[in-house]
Amino acid sequence: MKLSITFDRLRLEEKELKSEAEKAGCTTELIDVRKLAFNVTGKRVWNGFGDVVLQRCISYYRSAFLTRILENFGLNVINTTKVSEACGNKLVTSMLLAKAGVPTPKTYVALSSESVFETAKKVGYPVVVKPFTGSWGRMVDIAKEPQTLGTIVEYRESMQNPVEHMYYLQEYVKRPPRDIRLIVAGDEVIASVYRNAPTGEWRTNVARGGTTTAFKLNKAIEEVTLRAARAVGGGILGVDAMETEDGRYTVHEVNNTVEFKGAQASTEHRIARKIVEYVMKEAKR
Repeated sequence: MKLSITFDRLRLEEKELKSEAEKAGCTTELIDVRKLAFNVTGKRVWNGFGDVVLQRCISYYRSAFLTRILENFGLNVINTTKVSEACGNKLVTSMLLAKAGVPTPKTYVALSSESVFETAKKVGYPVVVKPFTGSWGRMVDIAKEPQTLGTIVEYRESMQNPVEHMYYLQEYVKRPPRDIRLIVAGDEVIASVYRNAPTGEWRTNVARGGTTTAFKLNKAIEEVTLRAARAVGGGILGVDAMETEDGRYTVHEVNNTVEFKGAQASTEHRIARKIVEYVMKEAKR
């Protein structure tokens, strides 16, 4: 079997995936997609791809476009275009989670700055303001009152991208200074860890200094996690959940190209190996 791992930034995760795939007997190639171009009206795709492609691009648009191109040429890509687009757009993710009955924070979308303040009242302060696309907690802000929201809106309105002139507003869930990252491969939660916010920061992203500690998986959160994964189409996913004050769990995001360097440091599970096992199983279908 030949496996292609596509990336636009080579990280530890991609290197570990290649190593584990080769240990499993796969001929494996890392492909920097920034060097690629395609004739999308042609009948043949560049033959450097293998039996299955593991999509690891960070960029939402690059990931979605490349996956669609490769699938159009008949290649087996994990995750699929459907999953990539569902997870890459927080609006779509929220709607799919809610439709599937997955507990998720109350979320509103204001289609312009004219409605954003009245919408924030409906959500309730403090309100979390997120971009529709993006990762690592970038441009995720919390407004505790209208004045702070006004500053956020003023900044967003100065941006050229018209998408930033619409607003994704989510309720602030009162939780411990942490959330839970759960990594899913198909129908199995292969790793679960707490992500702890650094001092003076409410966001838990490891890219922002957050740290991970062990989290013991239980049936309640496992069930919610797998429902969330199925809601967006399944595959290899990072599901982010929070503990509510009444002891329940709520899912706020699902990640398509999940990073696991931080999680691996706090779990005994070999995450890369589990991902490769899932990919090989899917390739044989």
